[in-house]
Amino acid sequence: MPSVRRRLAAVTAVLALSVTTGAVTSPAFADPRATDKAPTATGYGGAVSTVDPEASAAAIEVLRDGGNAADAAVAAAATLGVTEPYSAGIGGGGYFVFYDAKTGKVGTIDGRETAPATMPADAFIDPATITPANPAGSPYPFTPELVTSGVSVGVPGTPATWERALERWGTLDLGEALKPAIKVAGRGFVVDETFRQQTLDNKVRFSAFPATASLYLPGGDAPAVGSIFHNQDLARTYRLLAKQGTDAFYGGTLAAEIAATVQSPPKSDTTTLPVPAGYLTTADLAAYRTLDQEPTHVEYRGYDVYGMAPSSSGGTTVGEALNILAPFNLREMTTPDALHHYLEASALAFGDRAKYVGDPAFVDVPTDALTDPQFGKERACAVDPATAATKPVPAGNVSEYDGVCPVTPAAAADEKDTENISTTNLTVADKWGNVVEYTLTIEQTGGSGMLVPGRGFLLNNELTDFSTVYVATDPNRIEPGKRPRSSMSPTIILKDEKPFLALGSPGGSTIITTVLQTIFNRVDLDMNILDSLAAPRASQRNTANVTAEPDFIKAYGDALAPYKHKLVPAGDAFTSAAEIGAATAIEFGPGKSVTAVAEPVRRGGGSAMVVKPSR
Repeated sequence: MPSVRRRLAAVTAVLALSVTTGAVTSPAFADPRATDKAPTATGYGGAVSTVDPEASAAAIEVLRDGGNAADAAVAAAATLGVTEPYSAGIGGGGYFVFYDAKTGKVGTIDGRETAPATMPADAFIDPATITPANPAGSPYPFTPELVTSGVSVGVPGTPATWERALERWGTLDLGEALKPAIKVAGRGFVVDETFRQQTLDNKVRFSAFPATASLYLPGGDAPAVGSIFHNQDLARTYRLLAKQGTDAFYGGTLAAEIAATVQSPPKSDTTTLPVPAGYLTTADLAAYRTLDQEPTHVEYRGYDVYGMAPSSSGGTTVGEALNILAPFNLREMTTPDALHHYLEASALAFGDRAKYVGDPAFVDVPTDALTDPQFGKERACAVDPATAATKPVPAGNVSEYDGVCPVTPAAAADEKDTENISTTNLTVADKWGNVVEYTLTIEQTGGSGMLVPGRGFLLNNELTDFSTVYVATDPNRIEPGKRPRSSMSPTIILKDEKPFLALGSPGGSTIITTVLQTIFNRVDLDMNILDSLAAPRASQRNTANVTAEPDFIKAYGDALAPYKHKLVPAGDAFTSAAEIGAATAIEFGPGKSVTAVAEPVRRGGGSAMVVKPSR
C-alpha cells in the first residue's frame, strides 16, 4: 500500500486535532517517530528498502543492534502490519526468499494462504442465482461482494512465515523481532493522505463490519490527515505472539475468534452487502504449515536469477520470459525494438502461466520445462521482430520441445485476472552479505474488510485468486487445502556467485512484469538501478491490450505503433491510480557497498535506508 508520512507538516497540523476512539488519535506530542523518506540510499553495513519509513527504520534498528537480514525483514514486515494494514499483516500470507552468505545458497519459504479443508468447488457461486434455467448458478460479483466475505478468507500464513524464517536463518526470536512493531502500534504513526484516501475508498466495505468501522472509521469518517493513529489491539496481539509464539495464533482463543469471524461474519444490520460466510475452522489453522522450497533458477546474460517456485507463478514466468529474451541481442536494438521483444516475451510466458501453473501439491506443474532455456528458445520462435502477435497467444508444448523452430503450440488457456494490486514488498541486506526479498499481502486493499474483533488486524481475501468458476482442467481451480496461484515475484540475482541485485514489487499480476521490466532495464538497457526502477512501465499479460503508465505511452506510444501494440492507461476497478507496481531493490557494489532503492514517486514514494551512509 502506498504511504507518504509528511512528518514535519503533520506535527504542526495535528496540534489542533484530537479524535477520541480506541484506535485513533492523540495530539502530536505523542511523539511518533519522525523519519524522513528518501527513495535511494548508498552505504555500508546493511540496507533496507520498503514502502514506509517506519518499517525501514525498524529494519535498520535491528541491523544496527546486531540482527541479520532475516531478523530485520521480520521486524519490517511486522511494522508494515501496523502502518500499511490494508496491504499487509498477520491475516495474510506471502513468499520469503533468502540468500545465505555462509553457504552461497538461496532458499525460500512458501507462506501462501490455503483453502479450508471443507471448501467446496462451488464456493463462489451465489445460491440466489441457481435457477432451473441456470442450474449451475453464477459467481458473486467480484467486487465488492466476493472480496468482502468470509468465503474469500484463506488460512493465513504470515505469522508462520515469520517464525519459520527466524528459525531457519535468524538470530532473534519472534518476540524480539516484534518489538519495533509493538512500539509503533502503541505510540502511533502519523496519518497521511494515502491512508485516509484508502480508508475512504473502503468506507462501504468497512462500514459493513462494526469492529472494522470502529477502528478505521471513528465517528463515521476516516482518520484525519496529520492525526496520530494507534492500534492498541494489534499491539496486544503482537505481545501475545511475542510471549507464546505462533501457537497462540494457530490455536487457542485467537484461532477460535478467527474461525468464528470467517464462519459468521460480524456484519452490521444496515449493510447491503451479502457477506457470504466462509469455511475456515480451527482445525484448518492448526493444520497450517509453511513450505521450505527450492527456488526457481535461470541463467540470464551471465547472471543467476533466483525466484519463487509454485504456488507462486512469479519465478517460472519471470524466468521463462528471460529465457525467451536470451537469444536476442537487445543491446544492439533500438529501444522500441527492445521494448517490443520485452512485451512479446511477457505475453508468451503469461500464456504458459495460465495453462500450466497452480499449486504443485495438486497440479503437475512443469517447472523444469518452463524454466528450461531450450523451451525458452523455442518459445522465442513465436516473436515476430516486426509486429505484435494476436493475443491471447497459445501456450507452448512443454511435453515436446527442442529449441528449434517451427513448433506446434498447445491450446490457449482461458484466464480472467482477479489478482489484486494491493500487496507490499521489502528488500533487506546485512553486513554479513545475507539478503532477503519478501513479498506479503492480504490481497484486496483492506483484505476481506473483516477485522477480527478486539485483535486489530484484517483478514485476507486471498482465495479470490482462485478461478471464480470451477473447471476441472484449470490448474488454478478451487480445491480444499490448496494454495491459490500467485504472481508474487521476490527475486535475488547473483553474479559470480555473489549478490548483484534483489528486487520485488506489489501489483497483482503486474508484479511479474514490474520485476521483469526492471531486470530488462538494468541488464539489457544498461540503466542504473534507480532509473531502472523509476522508468515508466508497461505490462503485457497475454491480453489484447498492453496496460501502460501514461508516461510510458507518452514516451513510446508513437514508436511502438508500427508493431501494433495497443497501449491503454493503467488503472482498473481496484485503483484509480495510473501506476504499475511499487518496487523495492538493493544493488550490491564493490567493497561491500550497497545501494538501496525505492520508488521515487509511485504510491507516494518509498523509503530506502542504509546502516552507514556513504559520505
